[in-house]
Amino acid sequence: MEVTVPLKEVTDIIKESGGEELKLCYQCGLCTGVCPWNNVRSFTVRKIMHQAQLGLIDFEDEDMWRCVTCRACVDRCPRSVGIIDVMKAMRRGITELGIAKVPDSLRITMKNISTTGNPLGEPPENRADWAKGLDVKEYTKGTEWLYVTGCMAAYDPKLQRISKAIVYLLKKAGLDFGILGERERCSGESVRKAGDEQLFQTLAQTNIETFKELGVKKIVTTSPHSYHAFKNEYPELEGNFEVVHYSQLLAELIKDGKLKPTKELKRKITYHDPCYLGRHNAVYDEPREVLNSIPGIELIEMPRSKENSLCCGGGGGGIWMETKKGERFADLRLDEAEEAGANILAVACPYCMSMFEDSVLSLNKGDVLEIKDIAELLQEVI
Repeated sequence: MEVTVPLKEVTDIIKESGGEELKLCYQCGLCTGVCPWNNVRSFTVRKIMHQAQLGLIDFEDEDMWRCVTCRACVDRCPRSVGIIDVMKAMRRGITELGIAKVPDSLRITMKNISTTGNPLGEPPENRADWAKGLDVKEYTKGTEWLYVTGCMAAYDPKLQRISKAIVYLLKKAGLDFGILGERERCSGESVRKAGDEQLFQTLAQTNIETFKELGVKKIVTTSPHSYHAFKNEYPELEGNFEVVHYSQLLAELIKDGKLKPTKELKRKITYHDPCYLGRHNAVYDEPREVLNSIPGIELIEMPRSKENSLCCGGGGGGIWMETKKGERFADLRLDEAEEAGANILAVACPYCMSMFEDSVLSLNKGDVLEIKDIAELLQEVI
């Protein structure tokens, strides 16, 4: 159903989300050419931008929800149009104006986050269960670092090993850090990109109040998505903190001699750049420095790497939505890793880990390719 929306109504939302982006686009189509969706199906970003310019938007078109906010189109755009801001604004219009239906999987996830503070709908009091037996203290005033686990690496049993490896390494380096436990809430980054601005604002303000109450100054995160929110979006709400991704901190600790890899790991490893660590925040070197510090490994680059990395498909709420068979970016990425000659695909993001492990199972590649977090690999050799 094509719905005519007053142009002012659309552009007002877009202005609030990042500027008068629609006026900048002159329909060159380069965005469509680099969009990862065109690896698996036809997807015309230019068409969506043109419809938005006219205020004539098919809000019931599934394409409205396909954008994974990977930023490839923004980086390629000759006028630096904030295409993600436009996509986010249109989704917000659906949410706030009630123009069309939000996909069921997203609607349920947003309800979970709103009521429990996490997308899985798990009880807040269970958030720190992953840390039982690890002797991890609760953050108190004066602690140097707040370690923000993030929802997926706290609640998902398959991803908790990432948090455990990071804790092991931070303790091994002698860092003074603590966690929030049940007071931690979703950072809201993907919530915002999925269009629920009101919920993002609530989550961000709650987290900022907690951080300020406890005197938090330095934050290290597991998730690139939390890293992006704390570093680039929370300052909009007067939440100003020193924020690093754990890969950056581990690289620094290795340089300072506080972590010393000694055992050999004779494996061929390729590293996948997460969109929200790489293209969104230009963190490319530190994860590779961590891997290159491991004795015995051979680090292989895939043809699409760094700023040209292929998205795993989990951004922009994609982690919570169903993707049809044959349309998973993660499947393509596993093929690329295997073709490069790697037997380990290294990641630095729980979303990427989840997407790739699902693809390993569906493609039956468990005997040829392992998915490992860089913290896990470092832990193995220390």
